[in-house]
Amino acid sequence: MSVASPKKVRVAIVGAGAVSDYHHVPAIRLDPRAELAAICDADRALLVRRQAEWGVEKISDDPIGLCDDPEIDAVVIATPNFTHEDIAVAAAKAGKHVMCEKPLALNAGEVRAMYEAARDAGVVHMTAFTYRFAPSMIYLRHLLKSGKLGTPRHFRSQRFLDWPETSWGWRQYKNTAGAGDLFDMTIHRIDFAIDLLGPITRVCGAVARFAPRDQTTDGQPCPASEVDDWSAILGEFACGATGVWEGTTLAKGYGRDGFGHEWAEINGSEGSAVYRLHEPNTILLGKTGQDLAPVLVPPEFLKPADSPRDPSQGKPATVFRYDLMWEFVSAIVSGRKAVPSFLDGLNAQIVADAVLRSHAERIWVETPLAPA
Repeated sequence: MSVASPKKVRVAIVGAGAVSDYHHVPAIRLDPRAELAAICDADRALLVRRQAEWGVEKISDDPIGLCDDPEIDAVVIATPNFTHEDIAVAAAKAGKHVMCEKPLALNAGEVRAMYEAARDAGVVHMTAFTYRFAPSMIYLRHLLKSGKLGTPRHFRSQRFLDWPETSWGWRQYKNTAGAGDLFDMTIHRIDFAIDLLGPITRVCGAVARFAPRDQTTDGQPCPASEVDDWSAILGEFACGATGVWEGTTLAKGYGRDGFGHEWAEINGSEGSAVYRLHEPNTILLGKTGQDLAPVLVPPEFLKPADSPRDPSQGKPATVFRYDLMWEFVSAIVSGRKAVPSFLDGLNAQIVADAVLRSHAERIWVETPLAPA
């Protein structure tokens, strides 16, 4: 794997929407080893506005051309799902390190092509599974791997959001998004589970659509949604544990200041531990005779050891997301693999695809890990 020179890592962001503004740009500004060198978007008005807001000189509406720019070292892809494969493969073939938003593509076949292109090019590749970097999730993983919870028996995930029932734009059509809540939100929790407990061997799943989403936010008619706004999974792990996942965007009253409700739980033979998004610096712990109770995450788990981020500053449920970019840049500077990688994104996609097949055919589906 190639190692970047001592100069700053020059990052191009493809997709100048809310995710880049909320996560990636603040993270780049925080990292003295990186600089935002260029931005790209199909929306010219947005592109010009972001140029001024983000203080970037170089702008483009051609993502493939930008990948060939010799003054770019790394590309962050935050565009609609159906565009990911072409941009990621072009970036890898041009020798650019690449991070891509989830889901990595519309199906596992496309994701496999992205992974193999990046692997064969020897570039750093990363899936933007942001919530892996929540301090309580990191601490939960430590407790599990260190044996403090005993033998894991159950994994349980809930992701409930109270979103408007108006149009999601490109996100509500199969040819541009692939799926709805399953690919947008539940896929994060699939990744949690594999990271914590190892391979998922088989799943049985279901999806449902309740909101027609046939009007835009300003009341204009649009084609109705084709994708799910609720998903659920039963799963079995190679380690012998079982898993249950449920996600929805239609849980009224689960606003929580925009962060929604998230609950990821491990029940082990010696104890239970719970991660919650809206309080990511606190974990719930319990065991027989001692009910679940909040415990502060120890300081060493609040951020990467060498990160300049101050965990006491900003909203806890927002600022941990900056560590995603820190990991990406760290992998580039160190010449190592990033975690989570495109391979992690592929394994989560295999499970998500299996859920859609399970629902369509009313069967359990095997979900073997992808070969490296």
